[in-house]
Order: sequence, then C-alpha cells, then structure tokens
Amino acid sequence: MSRTVQLAARPEPIRVVPEETALIVVDMQNAYLSPGGYINLVGFDVSGSPPVIEETAQVVAACRAAGIPVIYLQNGFSPDQREVGGPSAPVWHKSNALKFMRANEAYAGKLITHGTWDHAIVDPLTPEPGDLVVPKSRYSGFAGTGLEQILASRRIRTLLVAGVATNVCVESTIRDAYHREFFPVMITDATMAAGPGAQEATEFNVEKFFGWLSTGAEVRAALRNNQ
Repeated sequence: MSRTVQLAARPEPIRVVPEETALIVVDMQNAYLSPGGYINLVGFDVSGSPPVIEETAQVVAACRAAGIPVIYLQNGFSPDQREVGGPSAPVWHKSNALKFMRANEAYAGKLITHGTWDHAIVDPLTPEPGDLVVPKSRYSGFAGTGLEQILASRRIRTLLVAGVATNVCVESTIRDAYHREFFPVMITDATMAAGPGAQEATEFNVEKFFGWLSTGAEVRAALRNNQ
C-alpha cells in the first residue's frame, strides 16, 4: 500500500502520495533566468534568479532521490517558427520574444529558438537520464503537448510546480492542471515572476482558487519523512 505523507502548505497541509506525485520544472531556461536572455533584453529584472535556481536544484535532487519523476517544460519555437502560426495567432502578437526579434534583426532566430543558448535549460538544472523534457510553444505546459498523457500513464495526482515566470507559464500550467483534476502545489521560493507585484498576485490566486503553496524546505522535509 502506498504511503501518504503530509506536506506543510497554505491554505492548509495537503496529504501527498509520493508514488502519485511528479515535479514539474517550468521553463528554467537562459531566456528567463540569465542576463542577456530574452526576458532581460525586453526589460525584466532577472537579478533574483540565482536563489530560485539553487532552490529548484535542491528540490529536483530531493525528488530524484525519492523516486518522484522530474518533468521539465521547455518553451520555444523551431527556427522556421512553424509553431507560431503567423499573424492569425495570438502568440504572434503577444510573445515578447517574437516581437523583439521582429524589431531587432540581429536577434532574429536567437531567442527561445530550438538549439540556441537562450532556449537551453540553465546549466545547474541540466536534465539527467531518467528525467523527462516536454517541449511547448504556449504558456501552459498542457497546451499542445503530451504532458497530460505522461502524467496519466504514471497515475500522477499531485504536481509539485517550480519555475518561471510565476505569473505567466507557471500560473497557466497550474490553472490547467486544476481543470484536469490534478492537485497543484506551487513551490514559492522555487519560482520567480516577471513584473512588480506579480509573485504575490499569483500566490494569492493559487492559494485561494487553484491549489496550494509550499516551500522547498517543506517539500524536502515531507520527502525525508517518507524515507
């Protein structure tokens, strides 16, 4: 019989079965975390990324040790931008990376484009054998991907969620997880928002409407209690 552990969380603790849990690492790429990455180029502050990367790395290590699958989401487009759809698609108009590349020819094909430095997952979080990488081209990890099938095939019910940007791809993924009957737990100190006040706004939304909030230390403590 699978063992259940209690994870300290807000608004209340949540009971978690490790064998039915996965860690989702959202878009921890140079584009969103590194100086000179796309999000930095378009005016967002990435100076807070080092502790978020470190906390995420610790959670990833703890989940691997506990046998919890680690699933990386990696956002971006093919060099020919086949996933974009052109001006008839909202992403063509709203993606800051696409808009920046159109306005700055020197960056064409260099931002969140498959095979580029910008698209790559940051070095401290390089996926290891046994981890899964799910490519995506929209904010949510469920939009146009096989993520739901991967989770269903493993009988996953609880999603621990880390990554960036808290208020964009993390929140979009959590909302879609909730609507698909998963239990999402956002790890607050392993996430980073784009824009002032955005972290607090997403934490409010998740706590009140879509899931639970925990910390990296609380997740590690719960997993230790399962060993």
